[in-house]
Amino acid sequence: MKIQGKVHKYGDHVDTDVIIPARYLNTGDPKELAAHCMEDIDKTFVEKVKPGDIMVAGVNFGCGSSREHAPIAIKASGVSCVIAKNFARIFYRNALNIGLPILECPEAGDDIDDGDEVAVDFDSGVITNLTKNKTYKAEPFPPFIQNIIQKGGLLASLK
Repeated sequence: MKIQGKVHKYGDHVDTDVIIPARYLNTGDPKELAAHCMEDIDKTFVEKVKPGDIMVAGVNFGCGSSREHAPIAIKASGVSCVIAKNFARIFYRNALNIGLPILECPEAGDDIDDGDEVAVDFDSGVITNLTKNKTYKAEPFPPFIQNIIQKGGLLASLK
C-alpha cells in the first residue's frame, strides 16, 4: 500500500485534547469530529487539509487521555497517515484499531517540513520526501496490521 500527500507539521507532545478538544466529545460522528480537528493548535487545519494529506510530528504524539475520538478526527479529516518520532502507546493502538496508518520515524519527524510532499510505502516502511529528495526508513507494518488498516480498522477486519 502506497500513499502520497502534502505535510501538515506539528511539534512535540501534541495531546488528544489538542487533536480534538474535549468540548466536542459529545458526538461520535466522524465528520463532526473532523470539523474541529486540531483547531486549538492550528485554526486553519480544517480549511487546509485535503484527502490524502499526511501529518508529521515530534515526540509523544497523541499523549493525554485515551479517547479514540482523536485518531477518528484525524482520519475523518482526510489525513492518510501520521508520521511521528514516536507515539503515546494508547494513541498508537487506538489509531490502528480505527484503521489510521501511523509510522514512527525520528529522522522523518526531524527533517520533514510543513508543506513538503511526501510518499509512503507501507510494505517497505520507506518514507520519501519528494520535496527534498530524501528517504527515511520506518519499521513496516507486519501483515496482520496491514490487514487491519486495509479493511478500515480492527472491527472491520474481524467481520
